[in-house]
Amino acid sequence: MRHWQDIVFAVGSLVFSIALIPSLRSKDKPAFATSVVTFLVLITFAITYMTLSFWFSTVAIAINALTWLVLAIQKRQRL
Repeated sequence: MRHWQDIVFAVGSLVFSIALIPSLRSKDKPAFATSVVTFLVLITFAITYMTLSFWFSTVAIAINALTWLVLAIQKRQRL
């Protein structure tokens, strides 16, 4: 059974990921600590969604989390 909430969370998370594309391409990056904490929180959310069998949300939020991890790595390389 597909939950409508799964679709809403997944779409919202994908929109957030798309909104981060300019930051990925820019030389200006969010603070390293901000990126790491956001990554950790989002991974926790992904695990939580997985336990609820919200598979679309799990994948979408994991993509968002990985985007924040890439931003953290990019910032760290610039330090």
